[in-house]
Amino acid sequence: MAVDQVLLAAPRGFCAGVEMAIKALAAMVRSFDPPVYCYHEIVHNRLVVQRFEDMGVIFVDDIAEVPTGAPIMLSAHGSAPEVVDAARSTGGYVVDAVCPLVTKVHHEVKVRAGKGYQIVYVGHEGHEEAVGTMAVAPDAIHRVESVAEVEALDELDGPTALLAQTTLSHRDWTDVQDAALGRWPDMWTPGRSDLCFATTNRQGALVEIAPRCDAMVVIGSSNSSNTMALARLAAESGCSRVLRVNTADELPDDLDGVVGVTAGASASEELVESVLARLAPRQGVSEIRITEEDEYFPPPRNLRDLLTSIDAATALTLGAQRSDVPATGDRQLGASEVLRLLGS
Repeated sequence: MAVDQVLLAAPRGFCAGVEMAIKALAAMVRSFDPPVYCYHEIVHNRLVVQRFEDMGVIFVDDIAEVPTGAPIMLSAHGSAPEVVDAARSTGGYVVDAVCPLVTKVHHEVKVRAGKGYQIVYVGHEGHEEAVGTMAVAPDAIHRVESVAEVEALDELDGPTALLAQTTLSHRDWTDVQDAALGRWPDMWTPGRSDLCFATTNRQGALVEIAPRCDAMVVIGSSNSSNTMALARLAAESGCSRVLRVNTADELPDDLDGVVGVTAGASASEELVESVLARLAPRQGVSEIRITEEDEYFPPPRNLRDLLTSIDAATALTLGAQRSDVPATGDRQLGASEVLRLLGS
């Protein structure tokens, strides 16, 4: 490999929602004897899932697989209302780690459907976020993901609304939005875009560097919607060679010249570091940052309460003062570091 320079996109990697979900599941592992159950993959990254499996977490696709009374985490992608109800009916401790941005879309669906709207929802078929969102109001929602599918919809009676899967790329979204508004000019749209700010930021950083690169490396899993959007966008932005990899071991040996590197919102900084080490650019790494991200999503409230109780009990047992106990949900410890600690 003869890589001259790496242009490293920033922001990249874990978003605030993924940070929250990973730290929440790590807290569940800390708080309960194994196994802890998680409905669906906590995030779409096989290495993250494997790290938790090694710690005794069992991932399931059906709540019926969870034994009565076992602790359950619901994934960051959001769950259907009946799934949440089924989890709570098991009698175990339930933590819903849904990303707050997905919760916003669920709320919009519920409110619009309750007012009699027919909802056109732009999302990928079978994606867990889309499945959970559509289940909020199945009789009022119509999923599309292309201009052709918008054109094929039957005429909708009454008021209409347009909502979206949070991890879509702007290019996936814009044409479909225009087609929908062309059919229903008075369609309601939210005042603030449903598209995730982190997804948008990662795409903006990639667009900044992709035309300057001989090859672009996108780190992330094939079942990650935002990762696949990054890979498509890199090609559309003028980079002639785009590689999506799960780990540094998947990099080919013939890379040369200037190589761009970014990571999807479910890929850890540990993976980024291993890719950079494998590329070993002779002229070093230049980080190209387009914006700062300081968003922070705290752990779900019931988990915060549980951890506070555990910390208080530990302090009393050890004879410590309450002020000596670390704050629950400490922002200073990132999810990548939490994953490292889990593996140590």
